[in-house]
Amino acid sequence: MATHLDLEEQEQIDQLKHFWKTWGTLITSVVVLVSGAVLGWNGYQWWQVRQATQAAALSDSVEAALRQADGGRAEQAFGDLKARFPSAMQTAQAALSLAKQQVDAGQLDSAKATLQWLADSGRDEGYKSIARLRLAALLMDKKDYDAALAALAVKHPPEFDAVVADRTGDILVAQGKAAEAAEAYRKAWSGLQEGVEYRRIVEVKLNALGVSVEPASAGAAGGRS
Repeated sequence: MATHLDLEEQEQIDQLKHFWKTWGTLITSVVVLVSGAVLGWNGYQWWQVRQATQAAALSDSVEAALRQADGGRAEQAFGDLKARFPSAMQTAQAALSLAKQQVDAGQLDSAKATLQWLADSGRDEGYKSIARLRLAALLMDKKDYDAALAALAVKHPPEFDAVVADRTGDILVAQGKAAEAAEAYRKAWSGLQEGVEYRRIVEVKLNALGVSVEPASAGAAGGRS
């Protein structure tokens, strides 16, 4: 009985040896690749969390300095933040906060540089669009109208169409181009939902240019009567 089992076990061992001789290298390679991929993904996740944590700490330093009205320390912390984590969401948020403080302090050139950096180097298209809108407003206040329009003449997410058109209209009004401004305001008004307060503001701007607008529903009702 023992001899029979020994022979059977030996046959199984021989089959296993043959299997590993044929497929062992391939199986080992697959296992190594899968293990490497898992370790690589876990490592990447850990690196992302670590980067976000460090970026958040530096961003908190910027915000703390701004709360204390310490512009110099805020700019220094922001310099470290954008140098180390230029693509982080916290960096974009800190840039907008810093630029606002710089505008409030009358440091328009510094605010312009901060907003320009975000508009050029930011990763998130939404934050980049906000930076361009604020940059355009700043340039308009400085009467640099062509530069203000150029800041807006950049591809942006569709959800910014209306506000970009409105800001464009403001700049054109400042240039004395009433007809072009009315066209921009019409585009902004059409892109905003009925009942939104912002739409009412745009309508007031159109009225100031002698242009009246009516909701599409009212026009349709008039057509049926």
